[in-house]
Amino acid sequence: MYEPTPTSAPMPQPAASELLTSLLEVLRLRRSRRFARGMTMQGPLAHRSAAPAKSLSETELATLAFAACGITGHALAELNYAPGGGGTMMGSFLGRTVSSADAVHAVSVFVTNDEGTYYLKRPQDFSSDEYAEAVRLSANRDLVGLFRKSRVLLKAGRTAPPVAPPYNLDVNRWDLYAPGTTYFVPVNDYTYMYINGLLEFLNETMRIFVVDERRGFRPAGLAAFAGKRGHLDDTVSAGKTITIERLEQILQGVVIVEQGMMLQNLGLTAHAMGLGGFPNYAGHEFAWFDALDFRRQTMGTLDYLGATRATKLFGSLLGKNPPVHFPVGLEVDGRPLLRAYCPPYFPTMEEAVHAVVERKWGRQGLFGEGAKASAWLDPQAIAKAGARPSEQTIAATVAYCEYLFRTYGRFPAYAPPYKTNVGFQCGHLDREFYDKFYGRHALPEHWQR
Repeated sequence: MYEPTPTSAPMPQPAASELLTSLLEVLRLRRSRRFARGMTMQGPLAHRSAAPAKSLSETELATLAFAACGITGHALAELNYAPGGGGTMMGSFLGRTVSSADAVHAVSVFVTNDEGTYYLKRPQDFSSDEYAEAVRLSANRDLVGLFRKSRVLLKAGRTAPPVAPPYNLDVNRWDLYAPGTTYFVPVNDYTYMYINGLLEFLNETMRIFVVDERRGFRPAGLAAFAGKRGHLDDTVSAGKTITIERLEQILQGVVIVEQGMMLQNLGLTAHAMGLGGFPNYAGHEFAWFDALDFRRQTMGTLDYLGATRATKLFGSLLGKNPPVHFPVGLEVDGRPLLRAYCPPYFPTMEEAVHAVVERKWGRQGLFGEGAKASAWLDPQAIAKAGARPSEQTIAATVAYCEYLFRTYGRFPAYAPPYKTNVGFQCGHLDREFYDKFYGRHALPEHWQR
């Protein structure tokens, strides 16, 4: 066995390339910079910009949109597709500028400015031919062409929720959605990722067993799939029993990290372009969905929070169960642009589960003809190994999902199907403000004055 000696020389390091040097410099100098042209600040940093507000050009907007969620090509998807290998968790073979668990691309991006409000298509929103054209535009660095192909106009002009609490925080009230700025808001979609993960968690290899912590830790619809005759392991010693809350925490953590990568890309790209930008709170449960005119469903607040029947009855008698609205999809001209894998877009949770199975293992699915849209040289041979889940795994997934919807009236049980957390505002900075309060070191010298 090789053992390094104390006198071993350090491994020689390759010379940093010009690209790496540039990237490291952007990382070093990246800052949140808020004060844009046309803004006014009160307090100790009081300043009124003498420069008029200036919107981003289409090239600037297209470049930022590409950084956030641009189409780049096919995922390599180098996983084990043999039975029990876990490879079939893949949700697509498509890629964009940020990584996504199982290439599901569970985060959508909306962008709004003074000119309009747009939805930016996810990889799965393109047909195979459209995606190939998007990849070509990306490879040719035609970001304006890619932006035009990717955007869906929702409405003319800026869209934004109120800035006053509780919709936002005091710290953001002075500058959010100011004229000339552009705002990016990522939206998490939990339902497809949830069902996709359940088909793995509830199979014969992982054998996870789920209990309902709000209902005395009883089985969450899975009692028939455990014990001596079942395939799920509910023994204490196995450590494979988790709660609904823990399962959904895992789901949310996997999805929300994708938002973080989008905002980091936006911050780095804005700096490289000489623009200001900063991430900020956008996590009000419903504000952005009201502003974007998502389709919503209504239930009592206590029902939404999963209260017991007695608590709901008592609250209703006292008038303490006001209605709450939560998003389930987005429609444009009567056509679903985003739809949750749950009612009302599917009659039952059983049909929603089977829709996910069909999307992956149907004739045109990911492990069917859809495998041709992959990076592999021999896609059919690899896809053939990605076997469909067993009927008992599908049945367990259906039972769990039906239990959640029957018990809590929605899916997921804790978060709504769609959720926002953070947004990113970008604009042309007022250099006079930074020179006045920080000196010339606050902005790089080469930035436009």
